[in-house]
Amino acid sequence: MKKYVVIGNGTAAVGCIEGIRSVDDEGPINVISAENHPVYSRPLISYYLEDKTDLERIKYRPDGFYEDNGCTVLYGVSAVSVDPDNKTVSLSNGDTLGYDELCVAAGSSPFVPPMQGLDTVESKFSFMTLNDALALEKALTPESRVLIIGAGLIGLKCAEGIFDKVGKITVCDLSDRILSSIFDTGCADFVQKYLEEKGMDFLLSDSVERFEPNTAHMKSGAAVDFDVLVLAVGVRANISLIMDVGGECTRGIVCDTRMKTSVGHIYAAGDCAETFDSSSGENRVMALLPNAYAEGRTAGINMAGGEACLDNEIPMNSIGFFGLHTMSAGLCDPDKCEVLEETNDTGIRKFYVKDNYLRGFRLIGNIERAGIYTSMIRNKIPLDTVDFESLKKMPELFFFGEKYRRDVLGRKV
Repeated sequence: MKKYVVIGNGTAAVGCIEGIRSVDDEGPINVISAENHPVYSRPLISYYLEDKTDLERIKYRPDGFYEDNGCTVLYGVSAVSVDPDNKTVSLSNGDTLGYDELCVAAGSSPFVPPMQGLDTVESKFSFMTLNDALALEKALTPESRVLIIGAGLIGLKCAEGIFDKVGKITVCDLSDRILSSIFDTGCADFVQKYLEEKGMDFLLSDSVERFEPNTAHMKSGAAVDFDVLVLAVGVRANISLIMDVGGECTRGIVCDTRMKTSVGHIYAAGDCAETFDSSSGENRVMALLPNAYAEGRTAGINMAGGEACLDNEIPMNSIGFFGLHTMSAGLCDPDKCEVLEETNDTGIRKFYVKDNYLRGFRLIGNIERAGIYTSMIRNKIPLDTVDFESLKKMPELFFFGEKYRRDVLGRKV
């Protein structure tokens, strides 16, 4: 009977557990959870602060999930090291766990660059976990002036979550645009203007030179007074467990399409894993909840002796701010693709095309039926077999033609 260990207790871990149990009903599964909470949906922590969900509805699986799947969860414990030769994991509480198959689903951690005087700031927070959200919630008052360092996804979702609970929010970033890892200048400017109209302030192309207890002195010469500081500069994949034993790592733990690492009997999944991006043909970290689950499930099936391959993942972000919906997916590189754009006062639609295939897209505003575009990327549907001119304006199955609908969907539309 195989013994399984899963390091981490997030979405990828759930996928791994369910993948294992789809093949092996009996092998014991030990789950190492640094957090003290059962698995929850991490993207919902901003909605918790916004009072759009609660601690019950934020759960990713029902209360009986672990027991029903024969899992033992070690809460408040971290993995310190892995010994691949002896197939053991050393834990922060001094214990050691043996395994036959191991999955590292350790996620990522906040990256905080050195900043002079940061240690003098008492009320400072990250925004990655439920504990972060609970701690931040306690520190806020209706008069709080909040400074958020980082205008990426984490920083802006935090700003949205606390917007109606504080007096003022200022977001600063070294980049010249918000959401710089997701959007180009045109898309970023559209979203920024929308957020500014809602009352959010931005300091871009600027960074903190030094902190005093409640003041950030910027390199531009500006001084920002604040009561609460949120550090959302960025994240780094937790790769040390595999890197320390000589496993292949770059930005993440390098995996093949079975989610197997370069170290025997060890798999990886989720935000710490670097996997195949079918839109670009390269490996990369694709930190997204559905991807994390799919990676974990693929790893679990293979750990248990089944056969699963994950070769159609693409990077994707679907996010909304105060009712403005946005989505990006695939390879959105104007240096590698032809860009087809349709823009008006209500939104932006950009499509990235190469070699007769849709490689990526960015949508601001109407994202209805955008899954049709992601399906075109994943399934590599040649553009000359569809009415792409019409699809750009309105993603409808009708524009795929009757033969595609009959052969692939098995119906007429």
